[in-house]
Amino acid sequence: MKKIINNLLLKNIRFGVLLLTLALCLLVNVTAQGQDSAARAKAKSKPVKNTFGSSFIIDNQSVMVPIKGTFEADFQHRFGTVNNGFDDLWGLYAPSNIRLGFNYAPIDKLYVGFGLTKDNMEFDFNAKYALLKQTADNRMPVSVTVYGNMAIDARDPSNFENSIDRYSYFSQLIIARKITEKFSAQISPSFSWFNNVEGYIDSKGQVQSKMYHGHFAVALYGRYKVGSNMSILAGWDQPITQHPMNNPHPNICLGLEITTSAHQFQIIAGNYHSILAQRNNVFNQNDFTNGQFLIGFNITRLWNF
Repeated sequence: MKKIINNLLLKNIRFGVLLLTLALCLLVNVTAQGQDSAARAKAKSKPVKNTFGSSFIIDNQSVMVPIKGTFEADFQHRFGTVNNGFDDLWGLYAPSNIRLGFNYAPIDKLYVGFGLTKDNMEFDFNAKYALLKQTADNRMPVSVTVYGNMAIDARDPSNFENSIDRYSYFSQLIIARKITEKFSAQISPSFSWFNNVEGYIDSKGQVQSKMYHGHFAVALYGRYKVGSNMSILAGWDQPITQHPMNNPHPNICLGLEITTSAHQFQIIAGNYHSILAQRNNVFNQNDFTNGQFLIGFNITRLWNF
């Protein structure tokens, strides 16, 4: 009897060991599959890359914020309008506008910088922050970045009644999507503010402003890659605010972009001459229906530290 019991116990132990072994194998297999699925999910959830090729797209900021430790030098140039023909070589010899800028990414998702624009000798201090980034698995379908600047008109004090009249501001929400490997688009509502706007004295001796201090606008831009390092750019800037006088004209623009790992070069044609975003949005008087286009270019150089 004792022998029979021992045999049964031995069989049960063997069966238990077999079950335990099978369970352990199943657990290892499930765990491995789970880790593999998690790894694939994590890979799919990675942010998409290269929605645009530069921090600029023609006359606007793009949604892109370079990685931490990136230093950028910008050179932006706008010639005169082409409608004077050969008299000023289609604007190439006309008075031009130039901006020199420098930006740095001290932490991930944040870009800060400053620049100086030739027209009105305006210094600008700016910041751009990536709120959301589009992911490869579309859990986040768009990228969202906020941008803002403060500009100071550094001309002679005789041009201003008060010191605060020198200041203007610009803020923008940039929403973008890389739709395919070749095509990306973004829409950017914005708000501009000038402490000082042009005015006049009416027949009653009252001071009247020709324009409002605040101005809303929206921009729509896109990029289509035609090669590994070359893209076609297009954009539209539409004023929304209607002013008492001197309403700004929209901007329609096209560009060709060439990129390398450290350089971006854009040659463009559009209506904007001022380069500084708030001045373009509020004061642009170049009318594309009258052929008032101009040629320009943006050059950026990146260093990583």
